[in-house]
Amino acid sequence: MQLIITFTLLVVTIFLFILNRFRGDLIAIMALLAFVTLGILTPQEALEGFSNSVVIMIAGLFIIGTGLMRTGLSGMAGRLLLKWSGNSELKLFVLLLLIVAVVGAFMSNTGTVALMMPIVVSIALSIQVSPSKYLLPLSYMASMSGLMTLIASPPNLIVSQTLVDYGFDKLGFFAITPIGMIAAVVVILYLVFVRNKLLPNKNKGISSNNAYQLSPEKIVEEYHLNDKLFKVYVPMNSKIVGKSLAELKLPSTFNVYVMKILKHTEGPKVFSYPHQMVAGPRSIIHARDVLYVQGEQEDVYHFVKDCGLVVREFDREESNELVSKDIGVAEVLLTPHSRLIGKKVGEIGFREKYDVNIIGINRKGEYFTENIASQRLRFGDAILVQGTWDAIEFLSKETQDVVVVGQPKEMAGHIAATGKAKIAAAILLFMVALMVFEVFDAVICVLIGAVLMIITGCLRNVDDAYDQMNFESIVLVAAMLPMATALEKTGGMTLLADGIIHVLGGFGSFGVLVGVYLLTIVFGQFISNTATAVLFAPIAMNAALTMDANPYTFMIAVAAASGMAFATPIASPTNSLVLTVGGYTFTDFLKIGIPLQLIMLIVMMFVIPFIFPL
Repeated sequence: MQLIITFTLLVVTIFLFILNRFRGDLIAIMALLAFVTLGILTPQEALEGFSNSVVIMIAGLFIIGTGLMRTGLSGMAGRLLLKWSGNSELKLFVLLLLIVAVVGAFMSNTGTVALMMPIVVSIALSIQVSPSKYLLPLSYMASMSGLMTLIASPPNLIVSQTLVDYGFDKLGFFAITPIGMIAAVVVILYLVFVRNKLLPNKNKGISSNNAYQLSPEKIVEEYHLNDKLFKVYVPMNSKIVGKSLAELKLPSTFNVYVMKILKHTEGPKVFSYPHQMVAGPRSIIHARDVLYVQGEQEDVYHFVKDCGLVVREFDREESNELVSKDIGVAEVLLTPHSRLIGKKVGEIGFREKYDVNIIGINRKGEYFTENIASQRLRFGDAILVQGTWDAIEFLSKETQDVVVVGQPKEMAGHIAATGKAKIAAAILLFMVALMVFEVFDAVICVLIGAVLMIITGCLRNVDDAYDQMNFESIVLVAAMLPMATALEKTGGMTLLADGIIHVLGGFGSFGVLVGVYLLTIVFGQFISNTATAVLFAPIAMNAALTMDANPYTFMIAVAAASGMAFATPIASPTNSLVLTVGGYTFTDFLKIGIPLQLIMLIVMMFVIPFIFPL
C-alpha cells in the first residue's frame, strides 16, 4: 500500500511541476508534508534534507557568487570573455560552455554554476540579451563536466567507492575523462543547434544588479556640485572646536551646509584611524576633523576665514568620497499624494524623522543646492539625500510620501566591495585548491570561502550575505531530497530495478546495461544525482556480476546517467539554481532536455562499452 501511495505522490508532484501554477519550493514542501502525514516518512527523515551538505553548499555558493559580482570580478571576467569573442555571439556562447567544462572538471557542478552564473548574467545584460539564453546551457554543461575527472561529481566518487567495496580497484583521477570530453562536444553541438530554436527568451525573474547605478561621479555631475563641494580641515585652535552644528547655525550664518565629517580616533598616532559620520544637529566638531562642506565658494571662504579653518576644493577625482561603505546617497521622489508637497524643506523635519540630509533638489532639470531649507517641495521633485545606508534603507520602506529610486542595499554592497576584486579572486582560487586537493569536504571548503568573502569586505555584512541567498532554490532542493528515502523505504527502487533486469536479461549484458542506464536516468530526473548513484550503483554492480560482465562498464554507466539531469528543474541543484533566475518553466526543461537525453543515450551506449568493454 505504501508503495502505491509513494508512486501516486510522485506522479502528482510531477504534474504540479508541469502545471507551473505554484512555486517550485511550495510544491516540494507540500509533497514533503504529504509523505509525512501519510506515514511514509517520519518527521526526522522528512527534515534531513535541510541539513544535507548539498543544501548548505548551495547556500554558501550564493554568497561566493554575490562576492564575485559585488567586487566586480564577474564583470571583469565577462569583459575579458567579450574581448576574446569579438563581435560573435556564437563564439561567446561556445567559449562560455568550454570554460564551464574546464572549471567543472575540478569542482562540483553546483559550484560551477553558482560561480559562473553572475558572470553569465553580467555578460548577457551587457550585450542586451536575455540571460535565459545562457543559463540553461550553463546548467547542462556543468552537469556534463561531471564526467571530466573523478572529483568533478559525487556520483563518480560513489561508483569508485562501490568498486572498492566489491574488491576492485578504484577509478583513476582521469579514468573517465575521454568519456567526459566526448559528452561535452556532443552537448555543445546540440546547444548551438537549438539555442535560437528551443531556448526561451525571457526576462521574468531576472534581476540586474545594475538597476541602481547612481554613482558619486554621476551625482556630482547631475547636481552640478563640482564647484560647490569643499573639504575643510579643523585646526586645534579653531573657535568651532567643541561646538555642535546646532550651536553654530552654519546655514543661516554662512549659507553653507556640512554634509559629512571625517573624524580621527584619539590616542597614539600609530593607532589613529579615520571614520566617517553623517553630519547632524548634534554632531560635535573636534580638532583634526575634516568637514565636507557644500556651498558657494565665496560663502565657504567666509566661513573658513571667520572660524580659523583650512580649505581645499573638492575636485572630480575626489567625488567618490561622497559615498563610502557606511554613508551613501540616493534620489527620492515625492508620491502624487505626498503630505510633503507644498511644504518648505526646513519645515518637514526630514533629518529628524529619517536621519538623512537633503543636499539637493532636481526640479524638472533645474538643480537647487543652496538655500535648500527655504525651498517649497513640488510634485515631481527629485530630492537628493545623504545619510547612512541603513537610514536610506529605512527611508525606502516609506511609501506614503516618498519613493527611493533604485536599490540602496545593492548600491551599498557595490560601494563596500569596490577595489576588492583581487581579494575575491584569491578567495575563489583558495577554495578551488581546497576542493581539488580534498583538504576538507566540499561543503566545508565552500563555507570557508563564504566566510572569507564576508570578513574581507567583499560583502558588506552578514545581513547582506543572507539577502543574496535564493531561498526558493534552497528549499526546493532540501524538500526534494527525502523523496529518495521514501522510494527506498517502500521498495520502489528495488522493484523497478529488478523488473528491468528481469525483462532485459535475455538481451545479454548490453541489454541490461541499457536498462540500468535508462532506469538511472528516469529516477535521476526527480532525485539528486548523488542519491541516484547511491541507490543504483549496488544494483548495477550486482547486475554486472550476475551477467559476468565488466563491473567498470556498469559503474561508469551509472555515473554518466546520474549526471544526465536535463528533463526537469528538480533533476539537479544546478537546474534549480537557474530555474528562478532564468524565469524558466517545467516545460522548458522537457522540450530541451528530453531530445538531449535521447542523443546522449545513443552516444553513451556506444562510447562507454567502447572505452570500457563489456
